[in-house]
Amino acid sequence: MKISLGCDHGGYSLKAEIVSLLKERGDSVIDRGTSGPGSVDYPDFALPVARDVAEGRAEFGILICGTGIGMAMTANKVRGIRAANVSDVYSARMSRLHNNANVLALGARVIGPGVAREIVEVFLSTPFEGGRHERRVGKIGDAERLGNQGGE
Repeated sequence: MKISLGCDHGGYSLKAEIVSLLKERGDSVIDRGTSGPGSVDYPDFALPVARDVAEGRAEFGILICGTGIGMAMTANKVRGIRAANVSDVYSARMSRLHNNANVLALGARVIGPGVAREIVEVFLSTPFEGGRHERRVGKIGDAERLGNQGGE
């Protein structure tokens, strides 16, 4: 599997753990940075990862910052991205099963490396359930296409 990975300074230490896990799994990694612990802006790393996924260069994206919140918010601005900010295994599973999430956002200041590894394993190994959830995910795409024109 090809995974695009990015982090800011808050996620830099956890990134090495995730890269190690992905290589153990036999996945190939597109590393979009950052390459050090110095302060950087998370959108500069979230957007290239989201674009990799949206444009088919990667099957999934993984983003890491202090909380995962800013990364997820930024990634979700890219058409076709369904980024889930996850801090537990159950949410990782459900984000794939029911929401067909294609980008995982993690908070390095929220979870430790062991939990992060479990979350990544579950996220990458859980298939989308489809069925009634396909219709719901389709409505997310509809909202994305309508932008500010949608609603009531």
